[in-house]
This record gives sequence, structure tokens and C-alpha cells, in this order.
Amino acid sequence: MSKTMLALNAGSSSIKFGLFDLTGARPVHLFAGEISDAGNKPHLTVKDMQGRSVLDRDWPAPRKQADILNDILEWTDQKAGSGGLAAVGHRIVHGGSQFVAPVRLMSKTIDELARLAPMAPLHQEACLSPARILLSLRPDLMQVGCFDTAFHAALEPPVSRFAIPRSYEESGVRRYGFHGLSYEFIAGRLQEISPDLAGKRIVVAHLGSGASLCAMRDGRSVDTTMGFTPLDGVMMGTRCGAIDPGILLYLQRERGISAEELEQLLYHKSGLLGVSGISSDMRTLLSSCDPRAAEAIDLFTFEVAKAVCAMALSLQGLDCLVFTGGIGEYAAKVRALSCDRLRWLGVELDASANDGDAGLVSLNSSSVEVRVVPTSEETTIARHVFAMGT
Repeated sequence: MSKTMLALNAGSSSIKFGLFDLTGARPVHLFAGEISDAGNKPHLTVKDMQGRSVLDRDWPAPRKQADILNDILEWTDQKAGSGGLAAVGHRIVHGGSQFVAPVRLMSKTIDELARLAPMAPLHQEACLSPARILLSLRPDLMQVGCFDTAFHAALEPPVSRFAIPRSYEESGVRRYGFHGLSYEFIAGRLQEISPDLAGKRIVVAHLGSGASLCAMRDGRSVDTTMGFTPLDGVMMGTRCGAIDPGILLYLQRERGISAEELEQLLYHKSGLLGVSGISSDMRTLLSSCDPRAAEAIDLFTFEVAKAVCAMALSLQGLDCLVFTGGIGEYAAKVRALSCDRLRWLGVELDASANDGDAGLVSLNSSSVEVRVVPTSEETTIARHVFAMGT
């Protein structure tokens, strides 16, 4: 008898998901899907693991999230076989100090996690909403929350500390870090690629609409660029990244910007979109002849390279640089421009390999190994759910 699980990765305007078979010694990825533009004109695509399309459909707008999720469950039931759907795993962006390992999602737990929403206003409710809906649709279905912050839970001072009064740190104001499910997958994948990589000094650049970097060694997080919230670190699609806090005080005092307007500015109107004035999508900027697009790309690659150096400081050196995420995996020019700024560190990119689909994109003479490794947060979720038992 087969049994399956659904891994949900819900964002502010899209939902990625994976369907996994749990009958073997480890989860097997069967299908990968995405619902894009979920808030306006939702479009569903599902592919098998050979990249063949198995479902492609639009829904009339507007469509409630509950109806969308119910449609996914009905499709999942068709594919699940006699064993049925055993569990749903969710990516939860913020676990705070309390949630440092996967947990069963019940009403009380979901409410506790909702209290962390001010620390991730763009993400937390988007992650929790599907769990609430599924609890209503199928109250007996096992649901598990897996946390982006958990991979970084062991960070210690000085990395975890901000230079503010200690009383705030004692109440939970510290560096949490994010993209942990992706970094956990990459750590395992590097072990598979080459076991001796695990003990090396590795910086992983997860670059997408959200972007961060992580310094890791022996499969553990040593440092990361995001902090108390997913707003920190390098610039992103619409998020500013690290910024002089004096600017925020100035905007509030001198320009009369409210806290709500400031949140919109920093989360939704900044980053690549804010600098270029054109788009938050790196693909659009790379194809544009507008000089503002080039300026946004220049700032992005500068910040990525600067962050690599900061992560190397925490590692006391750099042996391997890994690019992952939508931009990291597919934007060869972004990799090239970032690595060009790191030549003084001994990074030598193989231009032809970088422009192709090679996993290793550095020259043999490079002091730093540079790799492109696709990530799968859904696979990490599936592994955690499998480990909990279904």
C-alpha cells in the first residue's frame, strides 16, 4: 500500500508544492507544482520529475485560497493511490526562539506561531493560512511545520547579537536567520557530491526574490546575512536589505512616514524594484537596456560579493562558494559579476561552464571551488515529516 505526503511552500503571492511517496526508506519526489499569482488570476502548473507537464490550468479570478487548496487536495487524492494522503508539511518562515525543530500543527500551535508575524510580516501569515484552511477542510490530516529559522538556531554571540541593550536580547531580539530549509538541503547535497566538502569552509548564496547567504561548516550554520527579520542582509526583489537605521528615523521624523508606510516601502517598494524603477524580476532587468536596470544589477552583485567576504570572515577563510535559488541557479551573468568582484580572494570562474549547465563552474586553478546546486525546500520538508512518522 502506497502513502503520500504533500509539502507546501506558501509565499505571499504563490504556493509551491511537492508530492512525495513515503513507502520506501526515504521520501521519493513524484511531482512538483506551483500556483502563481494566487491572489489575482491563479494559475496551476504541475510537472513530473522528468519535467513533463501533467497539469496546467487557470482558475477564474478571484478564487479563494480555501478553494485552491481543496482543488490541490482533490488532485493529490487522485495521485495518492490506495494509501491516501498521509500528511502535509509546511514551510514556516519564523519559528522564533521556541520552535527549533519540526512540530505537529494544531490550532494552538498555529496561534502561537501567528504571534511571530511582526517579525516576518510578509511571510508568516502566508505560511500559516494554508495550515488553518487544511485544519478546517481535513481536521484529521497530520500537518507538520518546518522552520526556516531552525537551521540557524545554534548561532551564538557575537554572530547572533545586536549592539543594543542586553535586555532586548534577553526578550528575543537576536539574529535568527532564514532560508534554513534550503541551506539544510544544500548541506546534504554537498555531502552527496563530495564527502570531503562537508568539512570545508563553505558559503552558500541563496539568491531569489528573497536573498541571503550562509556560512557553513560540517553541515551547520556558522553565520548568515538575514537577522531578526527576513528584511536584513543583501538587497532583494522588493526588499531593501541592510540599511542605515538613521534613514528610517529621518523618514519618520522629517518626511512624516508612518510605520505602515515604512513597512510597505521597505518590504514591497525597495530592492531591485526600487533601484531600477522597472521591475523586481532579475530576468527582466538582465534583458533591459535601461541604465537603471544595470545599476540595480551592479548594486545587487556588489552586495552579494560583500556578503561573501563577511561570511568568509566568520569561517576564517573560504574553500567553496555555492549559488542556489532562482537567480543563483539560472542567472549566469549575476554569478559572473559577483565572482568577478571576488577575484582577489582567488575566485576564478570558468566562463564556458558558467554559461552552460555545469555544476562546477570554477577553473581548476581557482583557490575557491564555485558550484551551482539546485535547491529543494520541499524535499527538506518531506524528510522531516518522514522522520516524524506518519
